[in-house]
Amino acid sequence: MSNTVLMQISEGIALLTLNRPQKLNALNYELIDWLLTLLDTIEVNDKVGAVIITGAGERAFSAGGDIHEFSESVRQGVNPAVRDFVRRGQRLTARLEAFPKPVIAAVNGIAYGGGCEITEAVHLAIASEHARFAKPEIKLGMPPTFGGTQRLPRLAGRKRALELLLTGEDFSPERALDLGLVNAVVAHEDLIPAARDLAKRIMHHSPLAVRSIITAVTRGLNISIAEGLQMESEQFAQVVPTDDLSDALAAWKGRRIHEDGPSTDFFSLLRRNVQPNG
Repeated sequence: MSNTVLMQISEGIALLTLNRPQKLNALNYELIDWLLTLLDTIEVNDKVGAVIITGAGERAFSAGGDIHEFSESVRQGVNPAVRDFVRRGQRLTARLEAFPKPVIAAVNGIAYGGGCEITEAVHLAIASEHARFAKPEIKLGMPPTFGGTQRLPRLAGRKRALELLLTGEDFSPERALDLGLVNAVVAHEDLIPAARDLAKRIMHHSPLAVRSIITAVTRGLNISIAEGLQMESEQFAQVVPTDDLSDALAAWKGRRIHEDGPSTDFFSLLRRNVQPNG
């Protein structure tokens, strides 16, 4: 057990709070390992449909890697530094990116370095008006190591990403929105409610469909369009034999709506706006 990340489950949503406020929620090895453990627990918990990650305190989402701990790994040489720091951080961001349930970052303050890379890796992100972002690794004489050189260009484009990576300058939540790093900027007091509302809107739909979409998008970004279309087809094939799809199609065909079904709003919208042939 560790108190570096706190977990609270309510209404099917797991709220994970990075809990080192005195260190601006810096990502030390214990925190990263515990966050990975909690994600393993959440994945197999059928009562949890979405995850929100935020930071403790008023100042920071996460200031990035714990420099004091990282410095000790660097002092020991290349292999310990790569093994303990780089691979650990990349394992975390890869896990977040490929997680089968939607992960939403609620960025409540500064998101520098690894904190920014978590924001890049998760599926969706909402920023408080108080949030600030930066890729400051160059100021330490190093590149980002948790995937920032790869994900940020995919989100923002090569030139805009390189500007941020090569200057290390911080930027506003509005700039993050323009870059595609976050989905919305909200008043600070509305941050968690907005993240929970987004999670609930997603959870209203079939969890199998949600998982299929996350998988197809995440994997498809790194392959050709032809391979991506094949991936899309494979994901569709997996839902064909499921009750989620057959029940929803039966509801549509029979003009009946399951009040407790996963996709009521979607099919209600179709009924109101589309007149099928025949």
